[in-house]
Amino acid sequence: MLLTLESPTLAAPTISPRSPVSLSRAAATLWRVIDRDGRVIGHLQAIVVADAVRYRARRFHASIRGFRDLGEFWSADDAVDCLRYAR
Repeated sequence: MLLTLESPTLAAPTISPRSPVSLSRAAATLWRVIDRDGRVIGHLQAIVVADAVRYRARRFHASIRGFRDLGEFWSADDAVDCLRYAR
């Protein structure tokens, strides 16, 4: 069983200005990762751990009708790169 707690809205993660993607808020701690063509390539979820924030890269898979976690990272850029290169 997964318990989801209401979390405060976090500021959007800062990603490299050279990154070929943009972020669009989907929930208080969740952002859609959108490529240059306007396609959603996955989601970036912020997870507060002690005094730091980790970022989880998630991708929707139609075959299981749900999301798969691709990994957790200390850097939003690393999580975005995971989504970009794991196509």
